Amino acid sequence: MADVIQLLPEYLANQIAAGEVVQRPASAVKELLENAVDAGATQVQLIIKDAGKQLVQVVDNGSGMTPTDARMSLERHATSKIRTTEDLFKIRTLGFRGEALASIAAVAQVEIRTKQREHDTGTLLLVEGSQVTSQQPVACPDGTSISVKNLFYNVPARRNFLKSNAVEMRHILDEFQHVALANPQIAFSLYQNELEVFNLPAGKLSQRIVALLGNGYKEQLAACEEVTPFLTVRGFIGKPESAKKSRGDQFFFVNNRFIRSAYLNHAVLAAYEGLLPRDTHPFYVLFLELDPKAIDINVHPTKTEIKFEDEKTVYAIVRAAVKQSLGIHNMAPSLDFEGDVNFAPIQPLRLSPNSRNPFSDDYKPDALAAAAAHAASPASKEARTSRSDAYERALPQRPTEQAKRDLEEFYRSLGQVPTPADEVPKSPSFDDPMEEEEAPNASPELPLRENNAGPGNRVVQVHQQYLLVPVKSGVMLIDQVAARERILYEQYTHALERDNSGSQTLLFPRTVTFTPSDFAVLREVTDTLQALGFRFAEFGPNTIVVEGIPADVPARDEKELFEGLIEQFQTQAGNVRFDRREQMARALARRVATSAASSRLSEVEMNALVDRLFACAVPSYTPDGRRTLVLLELSQLQDFFRKP
Repeated sequence: MADVIQLLPEYLANQIAAGEVVQRPASAVKELLENAVDAGATQVQLIIKDAGKQLVQVVDNGSGMTPTDARMSLERHATSKIRTTEDLFKIRTLGFRGEALASIAAVAQVEIRTKQREHDTGTLLLVEGSQVTSQQPVACPDGTSISVKNLFYNVPARRNFLKSNAVEMRHILDEFQHVALANPQIAFSLYQNELEVFNLPAGKLSQRIVALLGNGYKEQLAACEEVTPFLTVRGFIGKPESAKKSRGDQFFFVNNRFIRSAYLNHAVLAAYEGLLPRDTHPFYVLFLELDPKAIDINVHPTKTEIKFEDEKTVYAIVRAAVKQSLGIHNMAPSLDFEGDVNFAPIQPLRLSPNSRNPFSDDYKPDALAAAAAHAASPASKEARTSRSDAYERALPQRPTEQAKRDLEEFYRSLGQVPTPADEVPKSPSFDDPMEEEEAPNASPELPLRENNAGPGNRVVQVHQQYLLVPVKSGVMLIDQVAARERILYEQYTHALERDNSGSQTLLFPRTVTFTPSDFAVLREVTDTLQALGFRFAEFGPNTIVVEGIPADVPARDEKELFEGLIEQFQTQAGNVRFDRREQMARALARRVATSAASSRLSEVEMNALVDRLFACAVPSYTPDGRRTLVLLELSQLQDFFRKP
């Protein structure tokens, strides 16, 4: 039998390696920015075109490379940071694997211009699909400029898996934010399609946070610091009132490397316990410094997940640091630990000499005292007696027809009318045992509502969250928020198909300012939002003026509405135009339905909600698969009351 195992060609091995390192344009951005930081740059510029699919360029003023180093940087596993096995356990730099440029060059057209300060000329390299097509001297500024053009040009299947420009740009902005936050001492700038998105001068961490995330955080930052022999925690947390519905603005850095850790996030949430509104998430930017030997950063190819040697200690220190910061800034409730709270005596009220004790038996407020004095007067007693006599004289003379109409109205409110209509049921007198026995059957059973009135007769709201609908086979329980989400989703979907939806014009146009990253995404989804009924226009840097919103959306906080839509869209949007519009319809339906949660509905509104739900194409489930209703059969209800 012939041998079947053979070595892969170099270009194919590089493309396989690129599948782990370069998953999307943001992956190239991350690798190139980290290389610029490792090169000692003080100014870094990122240029993006077509969400990175056409161009990703990083320009820095770092140390630069010699012609030989520039050529070697394109080889696999070529690095300047690792020499021995021991070096793996004391890594403090970002790019150390030696795979970044080799993997990027395998799936793109790469141009490298680099020059060291002590040299008069630099080097220009042109690479296509791991093959160096040209290398020559060139005049260029100090530092390095790397341009990645036409990503995945030679792997069209991988390019087809890329998402829409809005989603890919969001990933790029995330990577840019991570590197910029970790290095406030470096000036960063970002240009998207020749428009400036960020221009961040070098400064302090607090200034970088405000510049990246918006001026809304200027008054909400609380410093956090805890120094121990094992771990140092530094950074900023947000005051409880700055908590948001989304968890986007949460950043952990370990030895200046951005990581994601649900375990450490739980430590922060534990410190905020009792201070946050329900379903909100705090802001934090926390830097953890510890011995590199105590962590393993080679768990994940993107190095965003790491392992701690003693994660319980890290958890406790992070929680204590956040808790202490909350206490120092007077954001946590304080207790008096000197006294015994179980036996603390009630302090008497401090009353002025002319005031009376409100807890005394003879105390009455001024209004009540005046009313009591008036009631005790002889004139008041005579007036009450005359009114009572007049009422008793008038009562027997009340028209019988009026009484009939009152009873008919009462039964009609219960969903039933006595038959015949002009017969008024006699009220049982419990002096007669026969009448007492027949009393339970005097009121007929509630009839079911006719088909033309919906699936039940009378809808009842339970705890302002659920609707109880009697049906012929039993009882139906409807989640009113989920039902409203299904109704709105189908309504918005039909509006997007027509590219026109009803809009309500605001009485006073309102300006909304976004973070630069959210504003960049908003530009990408403007057409979809306008098709849903939003009316807005750009109004200065990162600002829009909102003139109208969809007709079914309550006019409340437009900023929160837009931010919520952008947050949901970023995590769900697809790569096809119809899918993107459908996801925006889902996001808006979820947002509007949730905003009206736990609301009291009138009988007309409840009936309309039930009728509109069963007019939907898929009434039983929300767009994301949650149930909108539960049907309890009559036999199930009877089982609840049978003897065990």
